[in-house]
Amino acid sequence: MNIKLMQVGPIGTNCYILEHDNKIAVIDPGDEAGRILAELKKSDAQVEYILLTHGHYDHTTAVPELHQALPETKIYIHQADANGAGSRLFPLAGQVDDLLLYDEGDILPLGDLTIEVLHTPGHSPGSVTLKAGDALFTGDTLFAGDCGRTDLRGGSWEEILVSLGRLGKLEGNYHILPGHEGTSDLDTERQVNRYLREGMGVT
Repeated sequence: MNIKLMQVGPIGTNCYILEHDNKIAVIDPGDEAGRILAELKKSDAQVEYILLTHGHYDHTTAVPELHQALPETKIYIHQADANGAGSRLFPLAGQVDDLLLYDEGDILPLGDLTIEVLHTPGHSPGSVTLKAGDALFTGDTLFAGDCGRTDLRGGSWEEILVSLGRLGKLEGNYHILPGHEGTSDLDTERQVNRYLREGMGVT
């Protein structure tokens, strides 16, 4: 499993290119489709998926252009964030007609690697965390030392605490690959992240 991190767009959204067994999943292509396509062309691997941790514009802006360039690629989003057509915050449903939906417990194969969907609402109703190997792509649910905001439409502090607690209670350690800023690991976050610890009920 190889993971390339690109920071794209005006607020530096983390876009990840996950490659395994000569297949690729692009996670959260928030902007700069040309840069992302140029990076993809460096590999002979087939782009299987565009996977979205949630539907906010800063995680989805490049999707229409990528879809046009890679029309066979499957695009997945949670249903709860796929219904925002016409909204500046959730624009994608008005731009791409053939979105596919995933939800809690769904498994997507990438070669012999499995990508498991965990529904982790709070930042948005349809926020998900994607678990692949020893990595958690947490979107804007869990950051290094922090968590996502909940004051936007559909956000919920109570829900994000439940989601954070769930992530914190996963067995073992994972690389934390969030939607913005730096990466971390779950053991570190269990020690230093007060929001994760609050969600876990640890004081």
